[in-house]
Amino acid sequence: MNLDSKFRQFLPEARRIVVKVGTRVLSDKAGRPMLSRIEQIVSQIAALRHDGYEVVLVSSGSISAGMAALGIRRRPEAVPDLQMCAAVGQARLIATYEQVALAHKLKIGQVLLTYDDFSSRIRTGNARRTMEHLLRNGVLPVINENDVVADEEIKAYLSLGDNDNLAALVVKLIRADLLVILSTVDGLLDMTARRPRRISCLQKLDKAAFALVAPPAAGGLSKGGMDSKLRAAAAATKAGCSVVIADGRKAGRLTDAVAGKDVGTIIPGSTF
Repeated sequence: MNLDSKFRQFLPEARRIVVKVGTRVLSDKAGRPMLSRIEQIVSQIAALRHDGYEVVLVSSGSISAGMAALGIRRRPEAVPDLQMCAAVGQARLIATYEQVALAHKLKIGQVLLTYDDFSSRIRTGNARRTMEHLLRNGVLPVINENDVVADEEIKAYLSLGDNDNLAALVVKLIRADLLVILSTVDGLLDMTARRPRRISCLQKLDKAAFALVAPPAAGGLSKGGMDSKLRAAAAATKAGCSVVIADGRKAGRLTDAVAGKDVGTIIPGSTF
């Protein structure tokens, strides 16, 4: 058995899973939430819930949804404009999730967090209790950065882009076993080869791993990139949580990842 198979064989044993979905997975080119893509994600979460897994969803997309609603084509640079887009877009995003979740008999609960919620022991305890109560009562928490009142992610002072770091913080908050980051690429690619090659298993997050990462395109809808995903993975794996980065646009990628199939890139938790 190779190392990749060794690490993946334990993924189905995870009981608590954090799923992070990026803006470009959920949105069309104009930034509008794609009903078909959200249906694809939610249906897989419903299947996991049916199999007994506890799932928490960290979803980007509020700013892009607000941009589309306000007719703004290029991501604003001014913080007030971004917060305005978040305020308009968050309602539309959660309404779309609600519409899709009802068809799968799922109840969802919106949880908007700021990084202050993780820096105060009292606030962290409150957030943890709320999340635990939602999970115990069969409610799917849908988490996003509260960009309307907090500008840490927007300014990128305390975050590393596009809710990746937030997902890692949620992993530690609820003591998750597995973090699945759904992106627009099927894991980390080795661009130094003649043809880009998917790295199925990444045991060490060292300088060599980060050297493979291409910078994100400027002016796009999202702020994240593979660099932010690897940094989030580093934080999650230190907490003993395994991470899979996979292509969320492809059908069944989430359930395949949890089933231990050879999709995306697995980064095993530090307990291995």
